[in-house]
Amino acid sequence: MKTLLIVYHSMTGGTQQMCEAVREGAEGAGEALRVRLLRAAGAGPEDLMAADGYVFATPENLAAIAGLMKDFFDRSYYPVLDRLNGRPVCLLVCAGSDGQQALAQMQRICTGWRLREVLPSRIVCTKADTEAKILAPKQISEAELAACRELGETLASGLAMGIF
Repeated sequence: MKTLLIVYHSMTGGTQQMCEAVREGAEGAGEALRVRLLRAAGAGPEDLMAADGYVFATPENLAAIAGLMKDFFDRSYYPVLDRLNGRPVCLLVCAGSDGQQALAQMQRICTGWRLREVLPSRIVCTKADTEAKILAPKQISEAELAACRELGETLASGLAMGIF
């Protein structure tokens, strides 16, 4: 049985909603796949090594990866370097206004790990552009959550069938 690992950080709930939707989609793809959803603070190299494919998700903070997601990458990078080569990955960003820099940072890390981005990355823009909006709990639209479920289902199916 293959394992899909979803690692994320979320402060205001948006990224968590996206990841839960990915998990729902992946679990709906059948029983041939195990799905693990872990917060970045509790995930590490051993979790990466035990998985066959990945979804990494972060909020955009100051045009960058959130600190706890960066901490996960910092703690895990060297212990798994050259041990994940060729495994599939998908990337998600919950952004206030743009998300491109946070996405580029994660893509750079995944390139170093020699992971394969097998589906298009997804940036969900919440239009949080004031202090009050940035700190407020997020509610991701049903259309965006449906797209995240579809991403999870597609990735899970590809992993289970050996396509990815």
